[in-house]
Amino acid sequence: MKIGAQLYTVREHTQTLGDFSETLKRVADIGYKTVQVSGSCAFPAEWLKGELEKNGLECAVTHNSAERLINEAEKLAEEHKIFGCKYCGLGWNAFDLDKGDTPEAFIEKYLPVAKRLSADGVKFMYHNHDQEFKKVGRRLIFDILAEAFSPELMGFIVDAFWIQAGGGDPAAWIRKFAGRAPCIHLKDFAYGRRFAVIGEGNMNFDSIINAAADSGAEYLLVEQDDCYGEDPFECLKRSFEYLKAKGLE
Repeated sequence: MKIGAQLYTVREHTQTLGDFSETLKRVADIGYKTVQVSGSCAFPAEWLKGELEKNGLECAVTHNSAERLINEAEKLAEEHKIFGCKYCGLGWNAFDLDKGDTPEAFIEKYLPVAKRLSADGVKFMYHNHDQEFKKVGRRLIFDILAEAFSPELMGFIVDAFWIQAGGGDPAAWIRKFAGRAPCIHLKDFAYGRRFAVIGEGNMNFDSIINAAADSGAEYLLVEQDDCYGEDPFECLKRSFEYLKAKGLE
C-alpha cells in the first residue's frame, strides 16, 4: 500500500495553478509519492500530468462535481487517462431523505455515470461520510449502494473517520468491502468529534491498516478536513511520519 496526501487538506493552497504547482512540490518534499486531487481550481489534464511527473507523484483518485460526472463523464475519463489516474470519484451526496434525496435517486443518477466511465476504462468511486449510516427501513444506505452497484462498476473511497462518526467500525467496514475499496481515507478522530493528525487522536490505526492490507487496498490517503489554524502542510508531515514509523511509504 502507498501513503498518499488527500489534497483537500491543503485546498486553500490549490486555488490557482501557481499555488497548486507549489503545493504539489511541498507535498512531494514531505515524502509523499501519491496524491488525491480534490478541492482544487480547474486545471488542464496535460498540466497536471506534467506537474505530477516533475514532482515524482502519481494521482491515485480524484473527487469531481456531480455536474461534471453527470454531464461530462466521457471527458473526465479522457482526462484521467492523460494524467494516469484510474479512479474517478464523487466526494459527497447528502442523502437528505426528507427532500427526496434517496438511495434510489442516487442509483438512478449515478448508475449511468458508472457505466460510461467503465466503458472508457475508468472506475467510478464513491466517498462516504456519516449520512450513509442512516437507515431506510431496516437497511443502511451504505449497504443499499453496495448492492445496487456491482464491484466492477463502483468502488468505495472508505473514510475511516466518517465511518466512526456514523457509529460503525472502520476496520470491519474495510474488510466488508474487500476488493472494492482500493482507496482508504485516513484521518484521526479526537475528543469532541474533532479532526486530528494521524496518531494524535483516538482511532485504532493498527486495526485499520491491517484491515486495509488484508482487503487489498492500494492507497492510504491522509486527510484532515480542518486543521483548526495549524499549518496544514505541517499536519500532513506529522501524519506521514506516523505512518512511515509503522513501515508504510
